[in-house]
Amino acid sequence: MNESTTQSLNYSTDAKQLQFDKRYLKMACVWAENSYCRRRKVGALIVKGRMIISDGYNGTPAGFENQCEDDVGQTKPYVLHAEANAITKVAKSNNSSEGATLYVTSAPCLECAKLIIQAGIRRVVYCSEYHHADGLALLQRAGIALLYIETDDM
Repeated sequence: MNESTTQSLNYSTDAKQLQFDKRYLKMACVWAENSYCRRRKVGALIVKGRMIISDGYNGTPAGFENQCEDDVGQTKPYVLHAEANAITKVAKSNNSSEGATLYVTSAPCLECAKLIIQAGIRRVVYCSEYHHADGLALLQRAGIALLYIETDDM
Protein backbone atom coordinates (compact mmCIF):
# COMPACT_ATOMS: atom_id res chain seq x y z
CA MET A 1 0.00 0.00 0.00
CA ASN A 2 1.51 3.38 -0.89
CA GLU A 3 1.99 6.02 1.81
CA SER A 4 -0.76 8.35 0.60
CA THR A 5 -3.30 5.53 0.70
CA THR A 6 -2.10 4.43 4.14
CA GLN A 7 -2.33 7.95 5.54
CA SER A 8 -5.86 8.48 4.25
CA LEU A 9 -7.31 5.55 6.23
CA ASN A 10 -7.48 5.30 10.00
CA TYR A 11 -6.20 2.16 11.69
CA SER A 12 -9.53 0.45 12.48
CA THR A 13 -10.98 1.16 9.04
CA ASP A 14 -7.71 0.11 7.44
CA ALA A 15 -7.61 -3.26 9.23
CA LYS A 16 -11.25 -4.05 8.42
CA GLN A 17 -10.90 -2.89 4.81
CA LEU A 18 -7.72 -4.91 4.34
CA GLN A 19 -9.59 -8.00 5.53
CA PHE A 20 -12.30 -7.39 2.91
CA ASP A 21 -9.69 -6.61 0.26
CA LYS A 22 -7.98 -9.95 0.83
CA ARG A 23 -11.26 -11.85 0.69
CA TYR A 24 -12.48 -10.18 -2.50
CA LEU A 25 -9.07 -10.74 -4.08
CA LYS A 26 -9.27 -14.44 -3.17
CA MET A 27 -12.67 -14.52 -4.87
CA ALA A 28 -11.15 -12.93 -7.99
CA CYS A 29 -8.51 -15.68 -7.96
CA VAL A 30 -11.25 -18.31 -7.85
CA TRP A 31 -13.14 -16.51 -10.64
CA ALA A 32 -9.97 -16.60 -12.80
CA GLU A 33 -10.34 -20.39 -12.91
CA ASN A 34 -13.29 -19.86 -15.30
CA SER A 35 -10.90 -18.64 -18.01
CA TYR A 36 -10.19 -20.93 -20.95
CA CYS A 37 -6.81 -19.27 -21.47
CA ARG A 38 -3.88 -21.64 -20.97
CA ARG A 39 -1.04 -19.11 -20.69
CA ARG A 40 -2.52 -16.96 -17.96
CA LYS A 41 -5.83 -16.98 -16.12
CA VAL A 42 -6.99 -13.60 -14.77
CA GLY A 43 -10.11 -12.81 -12.76
CA ALA A 44 -11.74 -9.51 -11.79
CA LEU A 45 -14.53 -8.35 -9.49
CA ILE A 46 -16.05 -4.88 -9.23
CA VAL A 47 -17.29 -4.15 -5.72
CA LYS A 48 -19.34 -1.17 -4.55
CA GLY A 49 -20.73 -0.79 -1.05
CA ARG A 50 -19.42 -4.28 -0.17
CA MET A 51 -21.56 -5.76 -2.94
CA ILE A 52 -20.16 -7.45 -6.05
CA ILE A 53 -21.70 -5.58 -8.98
CA SER A 54 -19.74 -7.25 -11.77
CA ASP A 55 -17.21 -9.96 -12.54
CA GLY A 56 -15.03 -10.99 -15.42
CA TYR A 57 -12.20 -13.20 -16.53
CA ASN A 58 -9.94 -13.14 -19.56
CA GLY A 59 -11.28 -14.85 -22.65
CA THR A 60 -12.68 -14.48 -26.12
CA PRO A 61 -15.74 -12.34 -26.93
CA ALA A 62 -19.20 -13.89 -26.53
CA GLY A 63 -20.01 -16.24 -29.39
CA PHE A 64 -16.35 -16.95 -30.25
CA GLU A 65 -14.54 -20.23 -29.69
CA ASN A 66 -13.26 -20.66 -26.14
CA GLN A 67 -9.64 -20.81 -27.21
CA CYS A 68 -7.40 -17.88 -26.26
CA GLU A 69 -4.13 -19.01 -27.85
CA ASP A 70 -3.23 -19.73 -31.46
CA ASP A 71 -1.39 -22.82 -32.73
CA VAL A 72 2.00 -21.49 -31.59
CA GLY A 73 0.76 -20.55 -28.11
CA GLN A 74 0.42 -16.80 -28.63
CA THR A 75 -2.62 -15.01 -27.23
CA LYS A 76 -5.09 -14.13 -29.97
CA PRO A 77 -5.41 -10.37 -30.50
CA TYR A 78 -9.14 -10.31 -29.77
CA VAL A 79 -8.93 -11.89 -26.31
CA LEU A 80 -10.49 -9.59 -23.70
CA HIS A 81 -8.81 -8.93 -20.38
CA ALA A 82 -10.69 -9.70 -17.16
CA GLU A 83 -11.01 -5.99 -16.29
CA ALA A 84 -12.51 -5.18 -19.69
CA ASN A 85 -15.01 -8.02 -19.35
CA ALA A 86 -16.07 -6.86 -15.87
CA ILE A 87 -16.39 -3.21 -16.95
CA THR A 88 -18.40 -3.99 -20.09
CA LYS A 89 -20.61 -6.34 -18.08
CA VAL A 90 -21.43 -3.64 -15.51
CA ALA A 91 -22.05 -1.17 -18.35
CA LYS A 92 -24.80 -3.47 -19.68
CA SER A 93 -26.43 -3.67 -16.24
CA ASN A 94 -28.36 -1.18 -14.14
CA ASN A 95 -25.35 -0.74 -11.82
CA SER A 96 -22.82 2.07 -11.82
CA SER A 97 -19.11 1.50 -11.21
CA GLU A 98 -18.64 5.12 -10.12
CA GLY A 99 -16.59 5.05 -6.90
CA ALA A 100 -16.21 1.26 -6.93
CA THR A 101 -13.18 -0.93 -6.23
CA LEU A 102 -11.77 -3.31 -8.82
CA TYR A 103 -10.20 -6.52 -7.53
CA VAL A 104 -8.06 -8.12 -10.22
CA THR A 105 -5.50 -10.92 -10.09
CA SER A 106 -3.03 -9.09 -12.36
CA ALA A 107 -2.05 -5.42 -12.49
CA PRO A 108 -3.99 -3.69 -15.28
CA CYS A 109 -2.41 -3.01 -18.66
CA LEU A 110 -2.52 0.46 -20.23
CA GLU A 111 -5.71 -0.21 -22.23
CA CYS A 112 -7.55 -1.56 -19.19
CA ALA A 113 -6.29 1.36 -17.10
CA LYS A 114 -8.03 3.73 -19.53
CA LEU A 115 -11.29 1.79 -19.13
CA ILE A 116 -10.93 1.80 -15.33
CA ILE A 117 -10.53 5.57 -15.31
CA GLN A 118 -13.50 6.13 -17.62
CA ALA A 119 -15.66 3.73 -15.58
CA GLY A 120 -15.18 5.87 -12.46
CA ILE A 121 -13.49 3.12 -10.46
CA ARG A 122 -11.57 4.72 -7.56
CA ARG A 123 -9.51 1.82 -6.19
CA VAL A 124 -7.67 -1.13 -7.73
CA VAL A 125 -6.48 -4.06 -5.63
CA TYR A 126 -4.27 -6.66 -7.34
CA CYS A 127 -1.96 -9.57 -6.48
CA SER A 128 0.45 -10.02 -9.39
CA GLU A 129 2.45 -7.69 -11.58
CA TYR A 130 1.89 -7.23 -15.31
CA HIS A 131 4.92 -7.24 -17.60
CA HIS A 132 4.46 -3.49 -18.24
CA ALA A 133 3.92 -0.95 -15.46
CA ASP A 134 2.43 1.77 -17.69
CA GLY A 135 -1.13 0.85 -16.68
CA LEU A 136 -0.34 1.37 -13.00
CA ALA A 137 1.44 4.64 -13.78
CA LEU A 138 -1.62 5.95 -15.60
CA LEU A 139 -3.92 4.94 -12.75
CA GLN A 140 -1.66 6.72 -10.25
CA ARG A 141 -1.67 9.82 -12.46
CA ALA A 142 -5.49 9.72 -12.42
CA GLY A 143 -5.51 9.61 -8.60
CA ILE A 144 -6.81 6.05 -8.36
CA ALA A 145 -5.74 4.29 -5.16
CA LEU A 146 -3.68 1.16 -5.80
CA LEU A 147 -3.10 -1.70 -3.41
CA TYR A 148 -0.83 -4.66 -4.09
CA ILE A 149 -1.40 -7.71 -1.86
CA GLU A 150 1.01 -10.62 -1.95
CA THR A 151 -0.74 -13.92 -2.63
CA ASP A 152 1.05 -15.36 0.41
CA ASP A 153 -0.71 -12.72 2.55
CA MET A 154 -4.23 -13.67 1.44
